[in-house]
Amino acid sequence: MAGITVSTAVVLFAGPLAGFLAVRYGARRMVLTSLVLFAFSFMAFSFSNGSLPLYYATWAFAALVGAGTLPMTWTVAVNQRFDAKKGLALGISLMGTGIFGFFCKPLMAWMIHGFGWRGAYVGLSLLPLLIAFPVALFLFFEKPLVAQADPATAAPMGEGLTFGETLRQWRFWLIAFVLIPVSFALAGPIPNMENILKTAHFGVKEIIALTSLIGLSALTGRFVGGWLLDRFWAPAVALVILASPGVSCFLLAQASVTSTEAMVSIVLIGFAVGVEYDLMAFLVARYFGMRSYTAIYGVLYAFFSVGAGVGPLLFGWSFDSTGSYRMILDAAFVSLLVCGAALLTLGRYRYARRTDAGAAFTAAAADSPAIIPSVVAAQSPIAGK
Repeated sequence: MAGITVSTAVVLFAGPLAGFLAVRYGARRMVLTSLVLFAFSFMAFSFSNGSLPLYYATWAFAALVGAGTLPMTWTVAVNQRFDAKKGLALGISLMGTGIFGFFCKPLMAWMIHGFGWRGAYVGLSLLPLLIAFPVALFLFFEKPLVAQADPATAAPMGEGLTFGETLRQWRFWLIAFVLIPVSFALAGPIPNMENILKTAHFGVKEIIALTSLIGLSALTGRFVGGWLLDRFWAPAVALVILASPGVSCFLLAQASVTSTEAMVSIVLIGFAVGVEYDLMAFLVARYFGMRSYTAIYGVLYAFFSVGAGVGPLLFGWSFDSTGSYRMILDAAFVSLLVCGAALLTLGRYRYARRTDAGAAFTAAAADSPAIIPSVVAAQSPIAGK
């Protein structure tokens, strides 16, 4: 498991670096280059010879050169092209990870049986080259074509804050520091879920059936979460989506957990995991604009990676230390509720849905005091549309 930790550590600086390079040289160029380098670096796992330094170095190099394939580069094109249904478009565009996650294990089992584990690494590494690269080459466009975009509804390409201006925004730092405990609370339970259910005295068959719901609920979260972001104020949606798995952590921390409670808890956690990347992309576009989108997203992704990287380890350490997940699940419950409530202070969007040429909120409006969701629904042009 330390290989994943090494990969996460590299992403902490590789993600922001890729974001800056995408701003300077273009996201499409970053995607195409990174896909090729990532495919061949991942293929290097097939040359593993039992050396741990070589194994860790391969993880580190794959994370470094593969940073251009993170969601920030793909979502920049979606954010630029879609506005009225931005959330739904983001959700659909990020469903591929969940879909492949569902088929990945059977596919790898077939490859290992037919070609050995080295051949399986090669086969898996060919997928970015055979599927993702042609799609990016022929279908990835950073800027909407004028003939296909209505100037009244498409945000200008240069609209938004510079990276330096963004760093001076308290909203940026609020989102950044909120992402750490949120990613810890959502990423921590998932790899430990089998053991959490085992300590709750569930049988092997029940555990397999229940944990399989994570992927399916994450897919649902991608779609439904994006739909919700288009229709309601994003911080309010975030509060509901984060509070729900918070309740899940509270239920799973109890001494006695029923099958129904476990099923609902796992579905809610998976649903929230499916929304997290969509939400981050949506908040960046609405509060900071598209001018430095990939750089901003890259830095926020680094903050997210901190929590996601240490979450599973902290959950495992807590169990080893106390013999129970009660303490760490309670911490996750509190983290999700507090962080969800903190996002309510973000206030109005700086770059709201453009229903006409002058519909976007001005920067001065964006700096007004935070207001409750019901007031936003009454005043915002995106309410009810």
